[in-house]
Parts: sequence; structure tokens; C-alpha cells
Amino acid sequence: MMFTENDIQQIKNKGITLEQVNAQVLRIKNGMSYSNLIAAATVGKGIEKFNDTETKELIRFYESKQDGLNIIKFVPASGAASRMFKFLFQFLNNFDITKESINNYIERTNDALIKTFITNLKTFPFYQQVLQKLKETHSNFGGLSEDEMYVEFIKTMLNEDALNYSFFPKGLLPFHKYQDGALTAFQEHLFESTLYASSNGEANLHFTVSEKHHKYFNTELNEVKGSLEKKTKTVFNVDFSYQKEATEVLALTTDNIIFRTNNNSILFRPAGHGALLENLNDLNNDIVFIKNIDNIVVANMNIEISEYKKLLAGVLLKVQKQAFEFLNLLDGASVSENDLKEMANFASSKMNLVLGDNFDSLTTSEKIAYFKDKLNRPIRVCGMVKNEGEPGGGPFWVKDQHGNISLQIVEFAQINVDDNSQSDIVKNATHFNPTDLVCGVKNYKGEKFNLMEFVDPEAAFITMKTQNGIDIQALELPGLWNGSMAYWNSIFVEVPLETFNPVKTVNDLLKPAHQAS
Repeated sequence: MMFTENDIQQIKNKGITLEQVNAQVLRIKNGMSYSNLIAAATVGKGIEKFNDTETKELIRFYESKQDGLNIIKFVPASGAASRMFKFLFQFLNNFDITKESINNYIERTNDALIKTFITNLKTFPFYQQVLQKLKETHSNFGGLSEDEMYVEFIKTMLNEDALNYSFFPKGLLPFHKYQDGALTAFQEHLFESTLYASSNGEANLHFTVSEKHHKYFNTELNEVKGSLEKKTKTVFNVDFSYQKEATEVLALTTDNIIFRTNNNSILFRPAGHGALLENLNDLNNDIVFIKNIDNIVVANMNIEISEYKKLLAGVLLKVQKQAFEFLNLLDGASVSENDLKEMANFASSKMNLVLGDNFDSLTTSEKIAYFKDKLNRPIRVCGMVKNEGEPGGGPFWVKDQHGNISLQIVEFAQINVDDNSQSDIVKNATHFNPTDLVCGVKNYKGEKFNLMEFVDPEAAFITMKTQNGIDIQALELPGLWNGSMAYWNSIFVEVPLETFNPVKTVNDLLKPAHQAS
């Protein structure tokens, strides 16, 4: 690609090199590499399932170690809430109150989302806030018809000169209604950290946010921190980071030409949640819990659900303890053949490593080198829930370009569903990924891994987007829990479906997990 002086300066200002930009262009032109699925991970074949006794023992093990650990909860929270309200915007665009009633509109369009929304209006956690704003801004509120009231209520929620909900991230919207008021998802995550991600009376949380929303998060934190610390007897250490400009990626037109903005500069776009690996890599904690901002339930339910986070952490610490013992042994003067057999059994049965057909023929020194490499990696323990028809990524056994088989979380976009053999494997999948992870990011010497060394760059996504009405090919970095963690050691554990309660549309706030009573 030929770049102008202005292009080169723009690229340099973002902290990106020309080599990186050329690699991005080449990756889009070559097309994305689909994952080569070998089989779906199922219980007993890549997914562990623990009975009540085992679960309680693993929870106790984690709790016994908790105060000796530097724990942090990492929450991707930069996503705007606009998608939550998509059907409300469509309603405002399509409904004409001078021509029909809302009931007629619902019958004509079969719009079940609007019907659910207005039928349950008083149940939403933001109802009182919106109603108060509506009364303040409409002097004739008492004279509005029922249909007019519904329309004005939605406008008050969404309009820029009113509450402007769609501008804010999900984390700052009223999510749950309690007797003494409504709480945001951000506040609920603070409370949740005290249930499993705190030690010695302190809870560390890291939220990735967009720069334009940072001040609003800070304001919210300052308003609630003192009272919540008093209530939970926990000190909150909260920090924020942005998706780094240097992780942004360019886009090409469908003719493979660099897409440019109106002022002829290169359009760089956020690179998806894979860009957050840089933010995660900056943390220096022993273990990291990862959970999305919108997957949060009301407090009374959370107390029970959080036990499963402790389960995942217990699994991590048990496996990590054994791996560290083996790695220290490998550093010693002598390693017996029996030791190597124990390591092989542990690696395959507990860490899901596929040793390969030629493993037994390796020399002792080759086996030692193998385990020094394979055991000395970041570890992630991921909750997996039974597939109830939810779209999205899931756990699969995957073969890479070198013929190595490993356990991976694969997004739907990474699968070539036009290949019958691949689509058949997907049909046999029993579980999906709810983004529920606990990660061990330090090695057996207590040194933090450089997480950038364990990424599969071939797992990048290419998606079709629209920019100013023009179709573009957009590159996304390997997903944070997909290709960005491809060379970690992965352990998948079945957890109940009740642990997965995302809010994709505003109507999801009506589900029992988001209702306090």
C-alpha cells in the first residue's frame, strides 16, 4: 500500500507501525482463517462437572487461600447501551400517532417487543426516573392520552435533550429496582466483588470504559463508594482504562481499497474485545475474574450464584498448585521417568493437553523441555452453561495450522458453517460460553506472564460493516477469550444456566434475575 506523508503521521500518532498497518491490510485481503473444529467439548470430554461434595470442597479450598491472594475483577464496560433500545428507536421512527393507535400498530407490525415494553412499563427500574423527568418537561402531562404518554415516555428516555439513555454505557443505566431505589450495573458489580473477589477486606476492580464515559463512571463511584464500603465492610480499589489507540485497526472497501473519511484521513476503528488484552496485560494481580458488565443479577440471587465463581477459582488454584510443583521439580537436578509419567497424566487429565502420538518416543530431555513449555503458561478456568439455543461462542476441540489439537472457545463467526463437517460439529455442541472466567496470569516464580506472547494472530475476525452508507471490511483482533487466549492452558467447567443473565435488550430487565422481588 502507498501511504501519503499525512497517512504516515496519522499512523505514527496512534502508536502503530507501518508494518502493522500493512499486515492488517494483508490479513483483510487474504480473508479470515476459519477454526478447524475437531469435536465439540462435552462433559467428560473437555468439560468438567463436579458433584455437590466436590463443589463444596473446591469452594472451601479457594476460601482458605483467598486472603493470601492479590485478586482483581476485570469488567469490560465500554459498550454503549444503544443496542438495548434499538426496537424503541424503530418504534419512534415508524409509529405515527395521528394515523393509528399503539395497539393497532402492534397488531399491524406484530411488534411483540413494544407490547412487552409498554405492558410492563412500571416494572422497569428506571420508571420513576423517567416519569419524574417527563413531568418536569411536559407542563401538560396530565392532559396526555395514554398513547401520547407512552410515546413521550420513550422520547424522554432516549432524546439527547432529555435523559439520553442510549448515549450512556450499560453500566451506568438503572438496572435493578429495590425498595430504596434503583441501582446501576456498575454498582451491582462493586457489590458482587465482595462476594468472591475480595481479600483482607479489600476489593480490586478494573473497568475498561470509553474515554467519553470515564467522568460519568467516576461521578457514580464517588457517589456510592462511601455508603457501600460502610455497608459491606469492604474497601473498594477501582480503576479504569480505555481501549488503546494503538490497537485500532483500519478498514477496506469491498474493492480492497483503504477506506477514508471525508477529510481523506484513514478510518481506524476499535478492534473488538480482543483489544482489551493489552489492558488485561497491564494488570499485576495473582488471579483475575472476568465478567461482562451486563451479566449481573439482583443481590439476593447473586449471593448464591457467586458460589460458582469460587468453584472456578478453586479449580484454578488446585491445578495451578500442582503445575507449579511440577515446574519446580523440572528445574531440579533429576527428574525420574515416574515423575514424567505423573506429569503426562496431569497434563492430559487436568489441563486438557493432547500429548500427541509421538510423545512416548521422546527422550527424557525432550519430555522435560515439553513440560517446561506447556505447563508454564497462563491458565484460564471458564464456566460453561448448557446450550439452550443461545447464539454465540462455545467450547470446541480445535486443530491449528501445525496439527496441534487444543481446547478453545470459538465464536460463531470463526466457524465455516458452509462446510457440512464443521456445521455438524456445531450441531452436536452441548454448551456455550457465557464469558465467565478466572485467570492465573503469573508463573511458578511469581512473575507475571506477558499475555501478548500467547495469542493466535490467525484467529482475527473480518466482519462486514457499514460506514456512511458504504460497505466496508472491518478487521477485529482475536477475541479476548478466543484467539487472544489460544495458547493458554484451558479448563472448562459446567456451571448452571442461572449464572448467565445478560441484558441484550431493555426488555431483558424484566426477567426474574433482574427483579428484586
